[in-house]
Amino acid sequence: MGDTQNKDHDLEQEMPEVQEDDCKDEVQEDTAEEMNSEGEEDAEDSQAEEAAENSEEDESTVPEEKKGFFKKKDKKNKQEEKIAELTDRVQRQMAEFDNFRKRTEKEKTQMFEVGAKSVIEKILPVVDNFERGLSAVPEDGKEDPFVQGMDKIYKQLMTELEGLEVKPIEAVGAEFNPDFHNAVMQVESEEFASGVVAQELQKGYMYRDSVVRHSMVAVVQ
Repeated sequence: MGDTQNKDHDLEQEMPEVQEDDCKDEVQEDTAEEMNSEGEEDAEDSQAEEAAENSEEDESTVPEEKKGFFKKKDKKNKQEEKIAELTDRVQRQMAEFDNFRKRTEKEKTQMFEVGAKSVIEKILPVVDNFERGLSAVPEDGKEDPFVQGMDKIYKQLMTELEGLEVKPIEAVGAEFNPDFHNAVMQVESEEFASGVVAQELQKGYMYRDSVVRHSMVAVVQ
């Protein structure tokens, strides 16, 4: 019995030692696995960092070239837009200036015509007096030097008026036209038909295409 108890006691002392050894082996295995996993994780992290750095380098090089290209393209487009804007502005200003020039020339011509007509209107009574005076000279007095001088002055005056594009309006024998004639009386006539000017009481004149003074006429009724 004593031997049996001693054996059991020895077994109990050996068992803890075996268990302690097993625990130590397990701890060492766990530590090794953790170290291996940490090493793998570190390797994966380093690979990820390298990949990120490489991608950043690629992104930093390629987009810069693209950005430079797009910047040049945008700059070129802005320059073209600016050129188009300035060209349009210049064309508009040239068109406005051309219209201004034409309008100014037209106004200048109109002002000149108004001024010329005003002067002609003042000269026409002088012409009328010359014609009345010459028509009152008898046939035997037309050879008088004074009368001949008056006739020459009248002809010179009419020549100058014709050079200024002043011409008399046709009246006697023409159909009555209110644009050129001013009817002051109606007469009977065997020579002219109804509505025709039979007598001119005062000459009318035109300056270019505008009437300076209407003819004062008598129309056949």
